[in-house]
Amino acid sequence: MKVVIDTSSLLSLVRYYLPFDKNKFLLRFFQNKIESGEIIILDKVFEECQYTSRGIVVDTLTFIKDKKNQIKTLELLPTQKFFNQLENQFINGSTRNLLTPVQFEDRKNSFLNSADAKLLLYCLKDRTQSKELKITIVSEETEVSNDNKAFKKLPAICKILEIEIITLPELLRLYDDIDFEFK
Repeated sequence: MKVVIDTSSLLSLVRYYLPFDKNKFLLRFFQNKIESGEIIILDKVFEECQYTSRGIVVDTLTFIKDKKNQIKTLELLPTQKFFNQLENQFINGSTRNLLTPVQFEDRKNSFLNSADAKLLLYCLKDRTQSKELKITIVSEETEVSNDNKAFKKLPAICKILEIEIITLPELLRLYDDIDFEFK
């Protein structure tokens, strides 16, 4: 199994799971999975982690600072089909109606440079290159838009693109070697 993880999931891991990981088992587990490439950290996600919640993710998961544990996204470019979907399917219609053409272009460029867009583009690229192993996005976002952003949330876009998306608890359930036990 191969997953690409977003900032919100890493933040949840650090805030809500690792404080209870007294023996550092879960921390070592994630370090092993990231270093082996089973859990993928994109450079854009790492950048977001540096300024989200005062860098708590980077301070806690110090191993993600290592460039060998990050996938570069500079060469992940959208196809014409992706551009068309961006302009017609990924946009929140009510928000677009309020934007001037210049504002829309600005928001579109911001989205294309975001970690969310890079997660999507990475999965689409991986899908065309690897038929045998499916990649999944791990995100804590919900499909419901509640932030007045111009573009839909990651789960809604994943549904359009037919990319599998799961939450952190769902990911943890998939690993047989993780067992939480109360004393």
